[in-house]
Amino acid sequence: MPVSTPLLDTITAPADIRNFNIGELRQLADELRAETIDAVSVTGGHLGAGLGVVELTVALHHVFNTPTDKLIWDVSHQCYPHKILTGRRDRIRTLRQGGGLSGFTKRTESEYDPFGAAHAGTSISAAMGMVAARDLSGEDHNVIAVIGDGSMTAGMAYEAMNNASDKRLIVILNDNDMSIAPPVGALSAHLAKLVSGQGYRTVRKLAKEMVSSMPYHLKEAARKTEEYARGMAAGGTLFEELGFYYVGPIDGHNLDHLVGILKNVRELKDGPILIHAVTQKGKGYTHAETASDKYHGVSRFNVITGEQQKSQKGPPSYTKVYAQSLIKEAKKDDKIIAITAAMPGGTGLDLFGEAFPDRTFDVGIAEQHGVTFAAGLAAEGMKPFATIYSTFLQRGYDQVVHDVALQGLPVRFAMDRAGLVGADGPTHAGAFDIGYMGALPGMVVMAAGDEAELAAMVATSAAYDEGPIAFRYPRGNGTGVTIPEQPKLLEIGKGRVLREGTTVALLSFGARLSEAEKAANMLDAQGLSTSLVDARFAKPLDTELITRLAREHEVLITIEEGAMGGFGAFTLEFLARSGLLDTGLKIRNLTLPDIFIDQDTPYQMYEIAGLNAAHIAKAAITALGRGDVVELGGQLA
Repeated sequence: MPVSTPLLDTITAPADIRNFNIGELRQLADELRAETIDAVSVTGGHLGAGLGVVELTVALHHVFNTPTDKLIWDVSHQCYPHKILTGRRDRIRTLRQGGGLSGFTKRTESEYDPFGAAHAGTSISAAMGMVAARDLSGEDHNVIAVIGDGSMTAGMAYEAMNNASDKRLIVILNDNDMSIAPPVGALSAHLAKLVSGQGYRTVRKLAKEMVSSMPYHLKEAARKTEEYARGMAAGGTLFEELGFYYVGPIDGHNLDHLVGILKNVRELKDGPILIHAVTQKGKGYTHAETASDKYHGVSRFNVITGEQQKSQKGPPSYTKVYAQSLIKEAKKDDKIIAITAAMPGGTGLDLFGEAFPDRTFDVGIAEQHGVTFAAGLAAEGMKPFATIYSTFLQRGYDQVVHDVALQGLPVRFAMDRAGLVGADGPTHAGAFDIGYMGALPGMVVMAAGDEAELAAMVATSAAYDEGPIAFRYPRGNGTGVTIPEQPKLLEIGKGRVLREGTTVALLSFGARLSEAEKAANMLDAQGLSTSLVDARFAKPLDTELITRLAREHEVLITIEEGAMGGFGAFTLEFLARSGLLDTGLKIRNLTLPDIFIDQDTPYQMYEIAGLNAAHIAKAAITALGRGDVVELGGQLA
């Protein structure tokens, strides 16, 4: 018999599946799941979340008129099946690569991505904005937000729901952790379809009209009786109290149920609705279903065996060095507490949690709460380490200002993923923390030049009780330096000189130190005597050391993997105030450029940023006006 063409091969846009029957939708879902698995096996990325919403993705694009109807994915690490169905299948194997598709939804990438997302809890707020715009413009399309149960730990989601009022909005709660719903069966599916139908809604409306003339207390009693009756049968009382009409729980992998209920909801025009779909993360791929993390984030892997590509052996990651250093300090001090915001594995606190389960707190996707929680601990004499990616700490900045810095509380901020982060792209880059933490009175801000320095900063932070202190370190492996068994405590506000020279001073803040050392070697090879200095502190600055560098060198280059307005700006301001700029000193600040840099390899991203060794050397040569210097091994062409 001839082999039929796969349905997925016939699809160029969601409109192509609008007339599919249930059998065809099931076949399409199977093909879409297989395509997602195969693509991620080549690129790496987020797998489990996408596999869990394959049927939901198919049903949504079948029922709704996307892109006219707006479909918003919260966080959007589950969006790969969506990208395949929306005209990007031919590029799906470029995911998270330079010049390729983003690993998240992105407005500039497709009209089917109405809102970009990579941080949790934003979808309902964005959807509310689009609903308001739709209504003000007199339009009539649907707006659908898909949010996971994990993202529902973000307070922003509830703030948005509380604001929904009587607006026509559809929220789909993708519950892949069974954190809210009991097991889903035929009865709950039947009830969900019943209460989402127009018939039930009509009877409900008539009943509400009948009791409208009753005294207030009787009217309220009738309303609560109906809501709680549905709540007892299907759950969802919390969402009803927030003003949403609750439908569910339903099986998020049963296309018969999904399509029928989505069609019912599509026709309802009054008020916000929440559909509770229970799904399985990693669904349909045995290796993901049985893995402890459901293959949430994977490197390239063998589809048949599930074996992931192992990273080459080398120095430990900065994250692991941080975790091991914190464990070492915690063994000596029972006041040390570790806090993470839903990222125990990513921050290394899973290791700390194994050693000290009673002193490890995962607050969920709630950085605001996590920071103030740490402040409360510090107020009672504990030593909290708020261990949060730089990019996620942005979400708790008001709490850093108001609850920590203003009160001078000794909260320790361990800011992972400082600088550029490769495949995760600009949404996860830690570009701004030097400036936003350095702006706060009383805040100490450090950056580790290598893994030994990171261990010293952990120890220094543990011993520092005079106020808040923060230190930053990058994603990826260290440089291979030896980490002392007992790191020496750093003197607050003092840098270290690694090499003395007379012409050029390279003043590095953070993990570009190894590139600055390469640049120093290049410059020395050209006869330009070069000093290499690890600043260690952006606040307080080592003004004594900076003064000496300014007086003893022709050129001073500051280097940091952070946005403009950080360490270089602090240094320049000090030099200006002290009159040292009037001496003829040539100063150049090397920072991340004033753009968001798309995903690529870390090396290529730093090439774009101009922060690799050759760029540092060229900045010094240009400042000196030395046009006669031979190009450095062809690297400055």
